[in-house]
Amino acid sequence: MDKETAGKAGLSNPSTGDRAETEAEEVVVQYVVLRRDLIDSWPLGSVVTQGCHASVAAVWAHKDDAHTIRYCSDGNIDNMHKVTLEVKGEAQMVKLSEKLREGGIAHKLWVELPENTPTCIATKPYPKAEVAAFFKKLKLCK
Repeated sequence: MDKETAGKAGLSNPSTGDRAETEAEEVVVQYVVLRRDLIDSWPLGSVVTQGCHASVAAVWAHKDDAHTIRYCSDGNIDNMHKVTLEVKGEAQMVKLSEKLREGGIAHKLWVELPENTPTCIATKPYPKAEVAAFFKKLKLCK
């Protein structure tokens, strides 16, 4: 395995020291959080669309941010990292949005209109190490 492949895999190499581990920690990721209650009651395509709306809105709102530029760069566009998680319902979604706001984490809370229903959260792209703690208690969306 060459150095570049090892680095992408997050493997350490004696000749590079901890550089590969540092590169793995510097993975830029976008978190997308959906509501489980909507997944269970809405058509799947509608819920996926909500996540897409929030994701695009978060990226567009922060298009000049260095992490977003890196995330959407020609060299990364085919290797973007997203983590899709779920919350139980609206109350947990709103609480998560407040927690992110208080923590200074830029995100988009997508509110479906005209129903005025919060459906999804997407963060702007961040190095995973900077934001993972905000999402550690949430389950992967299945």
